[in-house]
Amino acid sequence: MKVGIELGTTTTGEAAKLDLEELLSTRLLVQGNSGSGKSHLLRRLLEQSAEWVQQAIIDPEGDFVSLAERYGHTVIDPDHSPSELARIADRIRHHRASVVLTLEGLDAEEQMHCAAAFLNGLFDADRSAWFPMLIAVDEAQLFAPAAAGDVSDAARKTSLGAMTNLMCRGRKRGLAGIIATQRLAKLAKNVAAEASNFLMGRTFLDIDMARAADLLGMERRQAEAFRDLNPGQFVALGPALSRRPIPIRIGTVETAGRTGRPSLMPLPETPREELADLIFAPSDEPLPTPAVARPRAERAAELSQLLAAPRPAPRPAPVAEPEPDPRSAEELQAALDEIYREVLSDPDIAFRPIPLVYQDFLFHCRLRKLGDFGQDLPSFRRRLALARAGIDESDGDEDWQGVIAVAESLPEEMQGVFLLIARAARDGAACPSDETIAQAYGSRSPSRGRWLLTYMTDRGHIRCETDFRGNRVVAIAGTSWRTQASQPRAAGKVVPPKPGAQLRAMRRAP
Repeated sequence: MKVGIELGTTTTGEAAKLDLEELLSTRLLVQGNSGSGKSHLLRRLLEQSAEWVQQAIIDPEGDFVSLAERYGHTVIDPDHSPSELARIADRIRHHRASVVLTLEGLDAEEQMHCAAAFLNGLFDADRSAWFPMLIAVDEAQLFAPAAAGDVSDAARKTSLGAMTNLMCRGRKRGLAGIIATQRLAKLAKNVAAEASNFLMGRTFLDIDMARAADLLGMERRQAEAFRDLNPGQFVALGPALSRRPIPIRIGTVETAGRTGRPSLMPLPETPREELADLIFAPSDEPLPTPAVARPRAERAAELSQLLAAPRPAPRPAPVAEPEPDPRSAEELQAALDEIYREVLSDPDIAFRPIPLVYQDFLFHCRLRKLGDFGQDLPSFRRRLALARAGIDESDGDEDWQGVIAVAESLPEEMQGVFLLIARAARDGAACPSDETIAQAYGSRSPSRGRWLLTYMTDRGHIRCETDFRGNRVVAIAGTSWRTQASQPRAAGKVVPPKPGAQLRAMRRAP
């Protein structure tokens, strides 16, 4: 089926058509300096072809998310792990959904990793899902740089490999690349050379004008014509556009990006003195007070005094004659539940050994005269782990019962940690931080929390992933439960130096 979409008009006033079916086989390269109208051109092309072909836009600045409301594109944010993003891309191909991958808020290296994972997911889809699809990449020089810059070599190789697959091998898989760049000199040659259609906009540097002229088959003396192009004017060439270079003006669009051409606006009329007060106004936030460590000799003397002080002899527990309890089993269970609530109300219970907590629990049971009702140590450990995670053992949910059974296969001291994470995953809450996990284990070290996650991941009880922002997501094996993405380290926590690290650094110093 032949579909000709109208990009704009030629200098003679005729409609400038683009053969969409030919574009799917030959790919497109758009070049122009900042402000030349590249994003406007891409928006026009995507709007005109939205009803005819599936689309995916890699948007580093978040300008194309406005297509979602008007044309039904699904917006994908970067808050996903690489494997999850690849799975999303595979589903996109199977369900033929048009999407916008917005990378706004990520730094350059994170954008490259995210785009590479998404493109590889589209590229690696099953043969049954190889439907025609336009892949528009704005600011392509960020994802296929001609030379190494400030990003790592691993990020550059990953992103460049994905872009090369798109432009060189994507045609057989139904992927048609549309790449836009500010400078051809910054774009990798093996990516740019695979395009057969070109739309060249305004540019001023000699090296870019010469390369644009070479791609269009123009003489070098004609290259200076690119300096005279106005915003929105491009020179078109290619089997989907024209057999000879022709200048065209891009037509209007129905949607608008969140950023546009800057325009002058009047400065505020606030007097200089008031502006100075606004700029240099003191902050209301109190400054943190540094902790002052006591001298080591003072701490040692205090410890010696505590050790030398005589300890009072423990009082023998009174022996009471056993009497039949007139209360029913429901009343005894209610009293036992109340004791658990009292024991768990202690804020330092997570850092106390379980045997000591158990002794405290027995003391409360004696005060309530419960006898030996529900007081064996294994039951106490199980109930304590469930209570710490906020789980009701009487819940009839089959998934919960399966998760509790998995928890019982772990060491007793880890069961509460696993159930805490499972509760957050079931409720769709944020993943607990390293400090919270360590506290549930009875430790104050965040590294202990990370070790626990690694231990449970190695044994297949959980799956731990990290997205491009460094947020952690934990999924419970055998269920569909997943936590929300969150930072592994709690807000405001400062990583203390390891013991001896400062001394080793001083020794290494010249």
